[in-house]
Amino acid sequence: MTQLPSHVDIREVGPRDGLQIEAPISTAGKIRLLQALVATGVRRIEATAFVSPRAVPAMADAERIAEYVGTVPGVDWSGLVASPNGATRAIGSGLRTIEYVVSAADGHSWANARRSTQDAVDAVAEVARIVHDAGGRLEVIIATAWDCPFDGPTDPQRTAAIATRALELGADQLCFGDTIGTTTPARVWRLLDAVRAALGGRGDGGADPVPLGAHFHNTRGTGIASAFAAVQAGIRQLDASVGGLGGCPFAPGASGNIATEELVYLLDDAGISTGVDLDAVLAAAAVARELVGHPLESNLFRAGGRNRPRPAPAGDR
Repeated sequence: MTQLPSHVDIREVGPRDGLQIEAPISTAGKIRLLQALVATGVRRIEATAFVSPRAVPAMADAERIAEYVGTVPGVDWSGLVASPNGATRAIGSGLRTIEYVVSAADGHSWANARRSTQDAVDAVAEVARIVHDAGGRLEVIIATAWDCPFDGPTDPQRTAAIATRALELGADQLCFGDTIGTTTPARVWRLLDAVRAALGGRGDGGADPVPLGAHFHNTRGTGIASAFAAVQAGIRQLDASVGGLGGCPFAPGASGNIATEELVYLLDDAGISTGVDLDAVLAAAAVARELVGHPLESNLFRAGGRNRPRPAPAGDR
């Protein structure tokens, strides 16, 4: 483990990962949420996904969302893709930060992308060419990095090998996804040790550093602890979703991401700057709750920050 950093970079994934399993909401509603998220100060936002609208109806307006975010400066807007065709759509829509998903487990890869892990990894080269020819940047997200709902535990060496190959084929950075929310701090450390050994120090700020990120779900209540363990292990980029929204439609049992407001609260209290305003995130979570029409998973959203008084019990009124 390393000394705690002075800053951690949060990527807000609510507009994509947070909404992909929800009933489709209007493009205008999504823009309201995007505006609320920009007001939090977060400077990396995953805006949408360029995937099949039949498979993920909630992302059917990807091009319209990309058109809107192209008018909003000061944010590194990204789009998720699962194929070279998706990358072509994303680049054609004006986005230049592209996330390409590779499932470390074959079971999830077939369910999510209808192809094997090996085929998905091989496609990194074509996706990288499409992105780089447009002057963009490619992040490869390795889903089911710890566990798969179909295949069980993922061997850390398998995830590490995929990470190494993705870089060889043109990825500019990597992110490791706890897709079904099963990992724990000790397993986070073990995987990151394996990855760094395979990368030969590239992920630790060596001569040719590769940014490493992590993406945790809170399905079993260990997501926020795992995120802090990743920070202790040197990760400086974390994903989170406003209100704890989210889940994978192709991973049975996967529930929401770690909540942005809970991550900001934790890191701020540890003296780690995020550049994100907690009160503004809570306001954005209220917008999200209105749009999805159901309670949010976030404990902090329900309880409020430390300085927000709890409602008095009924008997005290």
